[in-house]
Amino acid sequence: MANPCGPLKGVRVVACSTAQAGTVPYMLMADLGAEVIKIEAPEGGDASRVQSVLPGHPSSFFETNNRGVKSMTLNLKAHEGQQILRKLVARADIFGQNFRPGAAENNGFGFEELKKVNPKLVYVSISGYGPKGPHAHLPGTDSMAQALGGIAQAYSAPGQPMRTGIASVADETCAILAFGGALAALTHARATGVGQKVELSLLGGIVRLLGWTFTTTLWRGTDPVTGQARVAGTRERPAMSASFNDRDGKPMVFQLARDKWKDAMVSLGFYEEVEKAGFSHLGEAMDSAERRAELLALLDRLFATNTRDHWVSQLRDADIVSAPINTMLEAACDPDVLANGYVAEVDYPKYGKRLRVHGTPWQFSETPANIGIAPELGEHNGEILASLGYSETDIQGLRERRII
Repeated sequence: MANPCGPLKGVRVVACSTAQAGTVPYMLMADLGAEVIKIEAPEGGDASRVQSVLPGHPSSFFETNNRGVKSMTLNLKAHEGQQILRKLVARADIFGQNFRPGAAENNGFGFEELKKVNPKLVYVSISGYGPKGPHAHLPGTDSMAQALGGIAQAYSAPGQPMRTGIASVADETCAILAFGGALAALTHARATGVGQKVELSLLGGIVRLLGWTFTTTLWRGTDPVTGQARVAGTRERPAMSASFNDRDGKPMVFQLARDKWKDAMVSLGFYEEVEKAGFSHLGEAMDSAERRAELLALLDRLFATNTRDHWVSQLRDADIVSAPINTMLEAACDPDVLANGYVAEVDYPKYGKRLRVHGTPWQFSETPANIGIAPELGEHNGEILASLGYSETDIQGLRERRII
């Protein structure tokens, strides 16, 4: 259920969206108190309801992306269904869809049609490639955007083929940008009375996610060096971020700026060795790829003499940024993750379980987020239609005619 005290209390959202990028923006809004009505097809609903279902559990995919929203079934191919949608839009603040480009317009709920119903409406449209360009008409997926946007190179190893990853970074980045874009447009609409269309894409989200690394690549005109370490900057002003395995093969990372090299090496007890090898200054590793490889090989050997807990502790005590490289299960048990509520527990009465789920990334001092669960298909049909003035007899008729 929506949080009645959340910071988005009073915001109304209607979402004709499926998949991840199209649903997460509104799930986040529901966490923060918005009333989100998810429109689903009467027969089967969102196809992701049956995706990633573990025995005795709901769909991990559907739950993660749709918690806290209300489900209403509606046949949008029928005139009556379209009329009900327009009634919902008339009182909504935000409308979201991520259909294949052109589908919303062909079915009568494109931006131009819906703004006639509600001039203040913020209309959010998410696509794969963006609204322009040679492939704008094509459907898109997370792996497509990872492949095109360049993110695969960020985690590649020299000499190895680039691969897309299992984390849906394109979907999630686009969703978070859609969340912010929708609320920015809502601020404008409330100030001026004028709504607008906000368009985002999976590909555009990935390009933004690459951040300053992308800018540096543009300015240099060469692809970045990837792999175990980033030794960046110049000989005079070097910096480093690198990962190493401990004696048990467990990985860790540390990152330091130009003036921290000696402090880091002293804290680890490595300084005498690196000085002997000619690396008293990190800039020495900037001379050539061979020198960088020589330094990394030396550090590999030194880090393999103790545990990562020991090395991380030594570096942190010296105020050097360092952390173990966690698996997802390790991350779910990390003390900082748990202390900040980034993982939470939620009751699922239907399954007789209390399950661990995503917490919230935000901590509001006055209007905390509230974590709900995903709705059953059409669970809120009666409630929503009654709020629009439909009687029980009307609602039963809609069921019989398969409008809901």
